[in-house]
Amino acid sequence: MTLWGALAGGFVGALVVVLGSDVAAWVRLSRFDIPVLLGTAIFRRRVVANAAGYGLHLLIGLAFAAAYVAAGIAGWAEGALAGLVHGALAVTVLFPVLLPLVHPRMALRGGVDRALVEAPGPLVLAYGRWTPVLLLALHVAYGTIVGGFAGWAA
Repeated sequence: MTLWGALAGGFVGALVVVLGSDVAAWVRLSRFDIPVLLGTAIFRRRVVANAAGYGLHLLIGLAFAAAYVAAGIAGWAEGALAGLVHGALAVTVLFPVLLPLVHPRMALRGGVDRALVEAPGPLVLAYGRWTPVLLLALHVAYGTIVGGFAGWAA
């Protein structure tokens, strides 16, 4: 298990997650837009927020990869299990409960003039009925990639 291998996996895994989310939006499986969701927390202009959101997501992917290594996760199977737990927490707690509390431009936080993104609702179902399944699958893929890279590089 190496930090550098996990970070490489975190970069690739974060790309897979954000591009998988983009593809799901393009084929109308979900309206969940990771870059806009992250970027609008910092920037008001949607184009700038979208670009910044991609960068933020890659940085978050690297941070989670380092956390996976700190937890001793190495190998495809361990990574997949960690990704499943990570995804379950994201779908049940992070996005529907915590994010609306801290996101300054989410619909729940203020008037219509401040809202740039819709609140996710329970199990992020406000973004589409396939969104929870999609997010779980993408997080499992992320964990599998990070765990595989971390174990392979050892």
